[in-house]
Amino acid sequence: MNITNYESLLLAAKQQAEPQRLLFVFLEASLPKDHEDDVANLFHSGRGGELQAVMCVDKTLEELGSFSDLVEESKNMEKDWKLVLVAGLSGKNGVAPSSAETEQPLKMMVHTVESGGDLSKFMAFDRNGTPVQFG
Repeated sequence: MNITNYESLLLAAKQQAEPQRLLFVFLEASLPKDHEDDVANLFHSGRGGELQAVMCVDKTLEELGSFSDLVEESKNMEKDWKLVLVAGLSGKNGVAPSSAETEQPLKMMVHTVESGGDLSKFMAFDRNGTPVQFG
């Protein structure tokens, strides 16, 4: 299945052989301390900058609604974010993973962000729900 937006991501997750729990890492972007002018220009045009994780959450598919529902729920946390990374975690024997089982994978996602690792292995969306691809 070709995943082109948040809704198709949810549909693909629902079609998996085992129940899924989706992992979300919300990111903010900032300018590096020792940035050049061209980096600042890119950043102010909505591209570039350093990414930092500001919050994480895991959800079963039954707990998820539309992308706008996710954005509204995130507002309750009172943390600003620019992008959200999403990954799926498969259950076993017809049982979705528990929240406790998502702790280590979420930490690994945050570590990938903090270490400047490859984010292209995750789905990513901006606050409008537009898919973002990392080069």
